Amino acid sequence: MSNRVLLGAVAYDSKVVTIWDGFRQWFRDRDLDFDYVLYSHYERQIEDLVEGHIDVAWHSPLAWVRTVRLARARSVGVRAVVMRDSDRDLVSAVLVRADSDLASLDDLRGRSVATGAIDSPQAHLLPLSMLREAGLRPDVDFKVSRFDVRVGLHGDHVGGERDAAVALRSGLVDAACMLDANTLLFSREGTLPAGSVRVLAKTEPFDHCTMAVGPGADKSTVDRFTALLLGMAYDDPTVRPLFDLEGLKQWLPARTDRYSALERAVDELGFLDAEGKLCADDYRP
Repeated sequence: MSNRVLLGAVAYDSKVVTIWDGFRQWFRDRDLDFDYVLYSHYERQIEDLVEGHIDVAWHSPLAWVRTVRLARARSVGVRAVVMRDSDRDLVSAVLVRADSDLASLDDLRGRSVATGAIDSPQAHLLPLSMLREAGLRPDVDFKVSRFDVRVGLHGDHVGGERDAAVALRSGLVDAACMLDANTLLFSREGTLPAGSVRVLAKTEPFDHCTMAVGPGADKSTVDRFTALLLGMAYDDPTVRPLFDLEGLKQWLPARTDRYSALERAVDELGFLDAEGKLCADDYRP
């Protein structure tokens, strides 16, 4: 039995090193040989997990969806084990300026809508899918102004959403899509001054990141890794600063039944095929 867990994580920010260095030492203090490797984008991490080059991967929701499709196509098994408490039941919003004449999604016909990066579930894929369900075809019934910042990070970097917010504030577009929680961030930092925007519509709740386990991982070792994660306590002075950086108060068991809206979105927008192949011609991670 291997006592090693090799994790993949995407380096969307310099704090990622601090976080996983801290967790590495915490696990080693408990006699688990834990280490990690960093990736510059999710697609390589996904493929390495399915190929068995790493044992587990800290995945975005889009990375999980692609992992499941790749694994199914190759007849190998993958599973999800934990997620942050903050990953559950998120929503995205379509915002308009407070003085806008827009009152419903149908009013967006002939108008312009800003989104985050092409691979952002919360600021591009899910909001555009919601608009399609409302009968509005992207770049047919309304113009999409996409802000591709740090493509390949699946929207983990908020730069695309921030640029969409600036475009809305500046009057360059009529609406903007973003994670609802980020409207508070953008208000605090002055990107969207308080009272300057209002919500036109929100998506259904969805789940965000998850810890995925690949086909090459030793089950009993990953089970111990999972149990240790679930046992981490925010009151632990070693753990607390790492949790604050990672944005959680508690690890929770993973649930995989809240990604169906994203599954529909990647199909509708032609981002992935059924076997997990990347199909968007203008996606360059």
